[in-house]
Amino acid sequence: MGKLSTQSASHRWLTAFVDWIKPEEATEEAICAQAGEIRSRIGAKASHDGLVVRSMPWSGSFAKKTGLRRHMRGDHEVEGQDVDLSFVISPHTSDGEDIESLLDRFERYARESYPNTCRNPTKSSVRLDFKRTKLSYDLVPMLAVEGDDEAQVLLRSDGERRRTSVQRHIDFVRRRTAKSNELKGRVKFNEGVRLVKWWRELRQSRSEILNDVPTMLIDLLCAKAFDAHGVDYTYTETLSRWFGQIAHLVRTRKRVDFSDFRAPANHADTGLWSVLDPVNSNNNVVPAAWGNLQLQELAGWFEDARDGMARVIAADTAGDEGEAREELAALFGNALVDHGGTP
Repeated sequence: MGKLSTQSASHRWLTAFVDWIKPEEATEEAICAQAGEIRSRIGAKASHDGLVVRSMPWSGSFAKKTGLRRHMRGDHEVEGQDVDLSFVISPHTSDGEDIESLLDRFERYARESYPNTCRNPTKSSVRLDFKRTKLSYDLVPMLAVEGDDEAQVLLRSDGERRRTSVQRHIDFVRRRTAKSNELKGRVKFNEGVRLVKWWRELRQSRSEILNDVPTMLIDLLCAKAFDAHGVDYTYTETLSRWFGQIAHLVRTRKRVDFSDFRAPANHADTGLWSVLDPVNSNNNVVPAAWGNLQLQELAGWFEDARDGMARVIAADTAGDEGEAREELAALFGNALVDHGGTP
């Protein structure tokens, strides 16, 4: 058992805060309804165009239940969660379709289905932004893999054809959330991920070096910390352990790998640090453009957070609730003061 009780001030504040940062229930319902309509319209266009749509699985943080509420960060509105709508297509040829052809098709389907909606192509999707509902969706065409209903090939505009699995990525997070549900106490894996992602948004807004730390990287680092330490009775101590473990991983650049769906990778690492996709060991989720400067900055972030959580615990243990709240606000922003419950 940790030093703090579940009645400690910092745990109560973080519990209230994590309830606030999750997407609102009305937003979840609106996403489900609108996504159903999009799937129906786009799926019908694809079928009429001669494509065979094998499945349309959910993806992104919405499906993992790690998304955040839509919020402002300075003058910029942060989307909060990824709503990816995958369209798994049977390939017409042995090599499959090229990404330009598929993206062009899906952009046309989106234009015909939603002519007044803003559309933006990405490296592997077509993004639909609905101004009225303030909701966005990524239409992600993928190729089916014969003999494996839970595998797909993701095509990217740089020509890469990456084998992946939408379902296994979702399961990767859900199984850890389920494991945390079996433990006593309120602290859950996916809610811990939400808190770390919120903290990341705040750090990005203050950095001139790192302004786009991938969500997948955060998911995997939190998973490795959970695998090593699980969750404590309080969010305070859980985050303290997680930040400490991740700070060590980044600073030492120790390979991060998982055996959920495959054997650990035995090939040599590429780049300065490897955090490997649990589905595909050839996919290093650390951005290839990152050098020593970026990795040192990231290590510093997590070390600062580790030390900040240590100060929170010390202040809370000493009964200095004002100091504990100030330290938490430094980590998570003034939103914690406004939405972290009654002091």
